[in-house]
Amino acid sequence: MKFSTKRLAATAVVASLALAACGGDDDDSADEPAATTAAAEEPAADTTMAEEPATDTTMAEEPATEDTMAEEPAMEEEIDYSAISGTLIGAGASSQAAAMDGWKAGFQAVASNVTVEYDPIGSGGGRETFLGGGSDFAGSDAALKEDEWEASKERCAGDQGAINLPHYISPIALPYNLPAIEGETLNLTPELIAGIFANQITNWNDPAILEVNPDLDGMLPDMTIVPVHRSDDSGTTENFTDYMSQTAPDIWTYGAIEPWDSEGPGGGEGAPQTSGVVQAVNAGEGSIGYADASQIGDLPAAAVGVAGEFVPFSAEAAGRIVDASERTGGRSEYDFAIEVNRNPETADTYPIALVSYHIVCLQYDDQETVDLVKAFMTWVGSEDGQAASAASAGSAPISEEVRNDLLVSINQISVAG
Repeated sequence: MKFSTKRLAATAVVASLALAACGGDDDDSADEPAATTAAAEEPAADTTMAEEPATDTTMAEEPATEDTMAEEPAMEEEIDYSAISGTLIGAGASSQAAAMDGWKAGFQAVASNVTVEYDPIGSGGGRETFLGGGSDFAGSDAALKEDEWEASKERCAGDQGAINLPHYISPIALPYNLPAIEGETLNLTPELIAGIFANQITNWNDPAILEVNPDLDGMLPDMTIVPVHRSDDSGTTENFTDYMSQTAPDIWTYGAIEPWDSEGPGGGEGAPQTSGVVQAVNAGEGSIGYADASQIGDLPAAAVGVAGEFVPFSAEAAGRIVDASERTGGRSEYDFAIEVNRNPETADTYPIALVSYHIVCLQYDDQETVDLVKAFMTWVGSEDGQAASAASAGSAPISEEVRNDLLVSINQISVAG
């Protein structure tokens, strides 16, 4: 299906969210049709083109220009959002909760006849709900596993299954509760992080911690470390344990895991969802956890050892690690699951980055669902949508190249024939 072309109205929404920097390309693209018309009406241009055969061929094939514009979807692909109506249901990653608030507010301002519902039940629960047909899309901090992708062929219409769209990038922070060092920054190497969460380093005044925190000598308390982990199936857990597995494999020997209590080292304290981890760390002196950085509130967070230095979390630093990562491949050509590189070579990169996906079918049973999914995913992945999540959740906007590539995939969503 093709949507009617009408000027995207999201710029006004972004302005209302104090995101004034996000409208420039819209204005530029508005001039494109006039330029095309001028080219068609200018006889001088035809004369010039006759002297340049290669370019003349391009001009003679007007659709080629339209195809080129279609390959620049961030601002060229325009949707008549006002013509779409219905309710879109999603469920999944609690890490996306703050971003989803921004996405829903921005999208519903331009698509006033659409209601978007999202239940932040966790990545594992979101994928399970989606695969069971209880939602139109899932939010997940981990891409579909192989068996889940095979199951998606049964859940989705047709036989193409589901695809992963990486729409949300955010650092995973390591919040801690140590009033004794208030105002100071705690430095932790990958080996220390893995040792703490594998229950091998159990006291805050351990010599190994003091070695990389000389400024905290005499300040770190003689207190038991309480590592807090997710008790539910969590893509945040999978991202965090993947980091430890890549950077300290001799200490963290469990690999990248999603359910901690059945596959991890045991011990520590478990809490459900991102909010539960943050609440547990807040409540327990001596605690340390891992959580999407947008949701740790006023808790301090550790700086992480990278390339011989210590890097505090930031959206910009986390975004750089994604640029060094590659798509996993092996499924649909429109799938965008990636293998995150946790070993950056430069200290301007924060390596514990959460790449969170929206999981959607390539084919649905009805046109209304297709329209809703395509419209929302298009807006979420647009420059305005990415700016909205950055404003509401502090996430790192995906690059223009990735936005354009994702829209090629979104445009494939259709009704099963």
